[in-house]
Amino acid sequence: MELESNYEIALTADFIRSRNFTRVALQFPDELLKDATRVVKALRDRLESPSESGSGDGKEVGLFVMADTTYGSCCVDEVGASHINADCVVHYGHTCLSPTSNLPAFFVFGKAPISISNCAENLSTYALTQGKHIMVLFGLEYSHAIEMIKEALMLESSKLSGSTSNLEFHFAEVMCSVMNPSKDCTTSNGHLGSVGSFTANEGFGKATGTRYSIGGLAWNLPEGHRMEDYLLVWIGADNSAFANVVLTFNGCDIVRYDAVDNRLVTDLSQQRRILKRRYYLVEKAKDSNIIGLLVGTLGVAGYLHMIRQMKELIAAAGKKAYTLVMGRPNPAKLANFPECDVFIYVSCAQTALLDSKEFLAPVITPFEAMLAFNRGSQWTGAYVMEFRDLISSSPVEVRNQSEEARFSFLQGGYVEDFDLKETEDAEEDEDGALALAYATEKALQVRDKHPNSLIKGTAKSGGEFFAARSYHGLEMHSNDSSPEPYLIGRVGKASGYEGEKGNENF
Repeated sequence: MELESNYEIALTADFIRSRNFTRVALQFPDELLKDATRVVKALRDRLESPSESGSGDGKEVGLFVMADTTYGSCCVDEVGASHINADCVVHYGHTCLSPTSNLPAFFVFGKAPISISNCAENLSTYALTQGKHIMVLFGLEYSHAIEMIKEALMLESSKLSGSTSNLEFHFAEVMCSVMNPSKDCTTSNGHLGSVGSFTANEGFGKATGTRYSIGGLAWNLPEGHRMEDYLLVWIGADNSAFANVVLTFNGCDIVRYDAVDNRLVTDLSQQRRILKRRYYLVEKAKDSNIIGLLVGTLGVAGYLHMIRQMKELIAAAGKKAYTLVMGRPNPAKLANFPECDVFIYVSCAQTALLDSKEFLAPVITPFEAMLAFNRGSQWTGAYVMEFRDLISSSPVEVRNQSEEARFSFLQGGYVEDFDLKETEDAEEDEDGALALAYATEKALQVRDKHPNSLIKGTAKSGGEFFAARSYHGLEMHSNDSSPEPYLIGRVGKASGYEGEKGNENF
């Protein structure tokens, strides 16, 4: 019974029956794969048993288990589901609730254990010392316990202060557990309704105040209130979802309740240090010339719009862009593209932050790319993780590049961005057939007189970068094309080749 409760077997079966799906993909993260066979058996038994309404009975439903997703396991793997012509996807475990493009999805968050009384006691005690309104955010795996935590907080607050008037707790709500394909890809805000009634292409009614949404959670603030006026409390683990909250609301006081250790963590200096690291990467990206666009998702609605917008931004900044699709990036994969000075990772908000210390080149987000490549733009402290918010709120401004030199904090002096005239001349070729020949010709002209003049960071294209490399593979040192005589190498095993001294007795 615990398995059926944690994996929402009854609700999943009702979802499949109500929509008459016949091919269902079950997406499991790596840590839940051990339960996949038992979940399939329980779900199949439920589907084969008669339902109360009698709808969908007798129809055979194919269940397909998906593992090892192409990108992050938090996103719905529509590419994998399309290989088996699935009608829908049932997603288990941690999720970012990014809208899908083609397939409906049903989300099973799971039910992580938590001590209700300990959580309420820690939050109430800490809130009394702050004197601020409290906004409670949480990992979706703890959504099952939120109503019980609310009741426990009311009881605990009355014990500590004698009245609940001095303490005001606000809780975010889960946006959905059922999602339909999104037709509007311009915003990440979805429809806030009761669990099981969400439709990604429906709109909101008019609500007073300001609306916020992040990581599958949504809430409204009254008019005149700001997020900086609230103390943010995160219930959950120190994971990518929490890092998303810390960066997005970096102007707020934030504490975290660790449900595993049953304690309140107030020291978030390590998380705050991430902002300094990201600002350094923005400054480093400003000095780059060759940009690699990493496609980190093929299912999140709006990713094609973002890639197109990034290409326009890079071209307007006078830089060269290459689009790369390689699944989950790692240092070994990106090392195959040494000509790229920086990579832009287009993915969902919870997988966009890559710790690129081990990478040869930094990996930045689309928001950071806009700060780096929009001449004259300055960081105000706001940080946007959802690239779908950038599509609507920050359109690319095509304007003439300033001829003035730009100060580089990393190089410690003024640098000049290269002239766009040659790029514009190449763009005049409508079909683009001569673009590669033009770049190669330019690279050879530069290398002709100064073989060592090009170094990493000054090349403007892949052709120039490879023309400046000291090693180009095997070279013919003469014009004679006749074959050279071959030589016979060593014979035998590596432990003792024939003819080696000391191996005569072998």
